[in-house]
Amino acid sequence: GEPLAPAQRARAVAASLAKLEPLASPLWREQALGRPVSALAGVGPKRAATLERRGLASVADLLFRLPARYDDRRHLVRIAQLEVGRRATFSAQVRTAEFVPTRGRHGFRKALHAIVSDETGSIELKWFRGGDAIAPMLAKGAQVLVTGDVRRYRFSKQLLHPEVEVLEPAAADEAEAAEADAPAAALPRVVPEYAALEGIPPRSLRRLVERALAEYGDLVADHLPAELARRRGLPDAARALVEIHCPAPDVEPGALAERRTPAHERLVLEELYLLELGLALRRERREREPGVAIPSGPRAAAAQDALPFRLTAAQRRVVAEIAADLAQPHPMNRLLQGDVGSGKTAVAFLAALAAAEARHQTALMAPTELLAEQHERSLARLAAAGGEATALRIALLTASVARAESKERRARLAAGDVDLVVGTHALVQEEVRFASLGLAVIDEQHRFGVLQRQALAGKRADGRSPHALVMTATPIPRTLALTLSGELDVSVLDELPPGRTPIATDLLREGEGARVVDAVRRTLARGEQVYVVYPLVEESELVDLRAATERAERIARAFPEARVDLVHGRLEPAERNAAMRRFERGESQILVSTTVIEVGVDVPNATLVVIEHAERFGLAQLHQLRGRVGRGAKPGTCLLVARGSTAESEARLRALLETTDGFAIAEADLAIRGPGEFLGTRQSGRLPDLRFADLVRDARLIPVARQAAQDAVRRDPGLTRDAVLRRAVELRWGARLALADVG
Repeated sequence: GEPLAPAQRARAVAASLAKLEPLASPLWREQALGRPVSALAGVGPKRAATLERRGLASVADLLFRLPARYDDRRHLVRIAQLEVGRRATFSAQVRTAEFVPTRGRHGFRKALHAIVSDETGSIELKWFRGGDAIAPMLAKGAQVLVTGDVRRYRFSKQLLHPEVEVLEPAAADEAEAAEADAPAAALPRVVPEYAALEGIPPRSLRRLVERALAEYGDLVADHLPAELARRRGLPDAARALVEIHCPAPDVEPGALAERRTPAHERLVLEELYLLELGLALRRERREREPGVAIPSGPRAAAAQDALPFRLTAAQRRVVAEIAADLAQPHPMNRLLQGDVGSGKTAVAFLAALAAAEARHQTALMAPTELLAEQHERSLARLAAAGGEATALRIALLTASVARAESKERRARLAAGDVDLVVGTHALVQEEVRFASLGLAVIDEQHRFGVLQRQALAGKRADGRSPHALVMTATPIPRTLALTLSGELDVSVLDELPPGRTPIATDLLREGEGARVVDAVRRTLARGEQVYVVYPLVEESELVDLRAATERAERIARAFPEARVDLVHGRLEPAERNAAMRRFERGESQILVSTTVIEVGVDVPNATLVVIEHAERFGLAQLHQLRGRVGRGAKPGTCLLVARGSTAESEARLRALLETTDGFAIAEADLAIRGPGEFLGTRQSGRLPDLRFADLVRDARLIPVARQAAQDAVRRDPGLTRDAVLRRAVELRWGARLALADVG
């Protein structure tokens, strides 16, 4: 045609550039992959709504939904060789296919029944739902590939809801031939199987994923450093998705199913890299926060030798790690994990001494008043034990302290006349003021969130953040600690003080009550004390409470010579504390309790704990409860009474019988529950959900990802020079990146 006039040409060029402009945006790929599934051909509003309800709202959701398993359809069997209970693939010719009325729960409905055969025999196929989509493929005479689980029905075999692909359409039906799968797609191959979604046939889901891959797969960005991918021989992310969703004909299906291929490693490593980048950014931000430098002085060193016992090698190592952190001008964020009775209190005491020597104060926060009071007594004993070297001014602040007394203690704290204040989260309230808070010690499963941390930081007039030490007796398995240590520093007390005798653990079943009575009687005869623990869960709280109350009354009748106390969460704090004190002082001999005694309670004369309905407790909880005995020189015994069982509860009880090592128990807990649930209860909200990685299976890749992430943040602090990578981390982490919470 005629050449365009200059003005027209300019307008045409401008229009073309305007169309191309979105492609220049760094967010273009992200926006394209974020398009709704309805952007794919053949997905109408109804199907899009079904997919969205099932968690597949965008193109990216389809691309990243990895197969749950793979069908190896390369090995075809004959119909005569089909075995009941086995999954199989075979080629057969359609003899008949018809809809048959079938009685269901909601009246009659149509089920599709088909008979197919080969030269060795015939078999029936049935579909109770989705038959309308399958029927057009089952024209009489069509050659089909059938895959499914073989079942027995009365005296013959059948397949329910098998997958069918057309190999050769029925000769007479040309229109259907056009509709059918291209024969190449149905040829024997390894076929991905996705977790079943209600309302979406497996074959349709597979087609959708293939469509998303064909149209959008090459837009998936690579974030893993290219050099690392090259060194490990990994494909790029787009290629990895192709290899996973459309396996090559010569692939090893076992490696695919176990996610052991280079393609899987690529996606897992990239996900872990983004995870570790988030942790590294959080850590970097914390290291820029101004803190209170607490140098180590001569008194802190002298105190170690003045204590009434020798520190274990593990305690000395951890004290040194903490001292090095305290000396830094940015806040420490350290997790101290040690098994029940490993001496965490002594470590916290020495840290508080170092702070006091540098004229700063320490706040120790416990989850309950009971524990706060116990800590205060233990710390006061340590402070008095070594004369001048260990002297500390200690005060207790809880809701139970009388108002006038509380006011006087708060005034001393504000004036700098208290070195160490022990309390519950009431310590972060408005009216509690410090002269100079240098260290916060947070004990035991206390959810110490970003808000409390900010509140404690606000306790300093200069806005500097105090150091934070979180103590837990429920160890996080090393695998997970590794992941989290991208952000938290972890210290481990893995050695018990000398003189502790291991606890004997025994498992009793329903009907062995006489053995429990006998054990209680023998313990009381030796002048020792007994805990009897009942489960208490919110759903059945009243029933559980009634059971514990009735049991306490029965025990009191069975042992008239003993004083029996009952403590539970519904008691008034004053009543509960009075009962606990009586037990501590030896005025009562048997304490029946719901799990309020789980952590920190320290009564050296208690040597027997009976845990009723042990199958209802979690593994970490059982380990904590067992740790209530054997705390003095006398040996302790734990009787687990199981009155029911599931495979999982048996695995928990077995783990408890096999070891008293808290770290081994944490690993067993992780293996039984899996990382999702384990992290869900213990670390909820701390880490983003993982799509591809499994923190247990992929533990070996975590250090690789962490090293790469730390290198990246060292080269480019805050990732300010790589907006695309920073954006990918933000997308992965969402709002969690802002939460620098501890513990």
